Amino acid sequence: MPELPDITAYLTALEPRVLGKTLQRVRITSPFLLRTIDPPLEAVERKRVLALRRIGKRIVFGLEDDLWLVLHLMIAGRLHWKAAGVALKGRNYLAALDFDDGSLVLTEAGAKRRASLHLFRGEAALRTVDPGGIDVFTADLDAFRAALTIENRTLKRALTDPRFLSGIGNAYSDEILWAAQLSPIAQTHKLKSDEWQRLYDATRATLQTWIDRFAAEAAKKFPEKVTAFRPEMAVHGKYGEPCPRCGEKVLRIRYADNETNYCARCQTGGRVLADRSLSRLLGSDWPRTLDELEALKHR
Repeated sequence: MPELPDITAYLTALEPRVLGKTLQRVRITSPFLLRTIDPPLEAVERKRVLALRRIGKRIVFGLEDDLWLVLHLMIAGRLHWKAAGVALKGRNYLAALDFDDGSLVLTEAGAKRRASLHLFRGEAALRTVDPGGIDVFTADLDAFRAALTIENRTLKRALTDPRFLSGIGNAYSDEILWAAQLSPIAQTHKLKSDEWQRLYDATRATLQTWIDRFAAEAAKKFPEKVTAFRPEMAVHGKYGEPCPRCGEKVLRIRYADNETNYCARCQTGGRVLADRSLSRLLGSDWPRTLDELEALKHR
């Protein structure tokens, strides 16, 4: 799922292409995409784009007449800049926002249709899709700590909860926790002061690094290949590869459609975290340490 750095890259690329331009029409091929009926979608036709915003992982187009078009890409949604009026061929093509000199096209891979489009009139209505998470770049350490301790959660869950922090998901939470050298299952209510400082600094530094990198790329060309798996990442998507800091192999915890990647030596003091499916399979044989894990591999 595109996260804060990816959404920022899209906004960087969209600004010179659509800001101040007139949206001629919106074409939709999937009946599941549009989630609102009032105002009708036809209300945006021939309205100028006056603002571009990010709400969490959503892209917001502010239009004349106080209209707000909100696009949530979810897991597999991606944006593409095409020739004006491009035909929407193929089952993955869900919609197009047509401007005079180009069309912003939404695609979604896979069989499930999770991407959504909302149209609101007025700021009050727009706020109904804001989960409420704070912006880590405008919050100080105290506000950051307060947000993440509203509930006692693991760091992984707290970082990715949109009610607490804005725009962070599975990929960048892995990178943040690796940079902070903190366990993904550490409890927020048990963190020490120095650990809070490391987490706060790592969150801002990690996100800023990727924002700067993507913004530089988006200034040159439209970001067509947005992915959660980047070669330059330290641990996310790097299961079995060496940790860039210590050389130990990156481990993972798998759950549902996601997985958490981490370095046991750098983040958990050498403790191997239980993977739900494998720990059930192995039972008491589940390795608790890196040495036990290595011994298990050689049985």
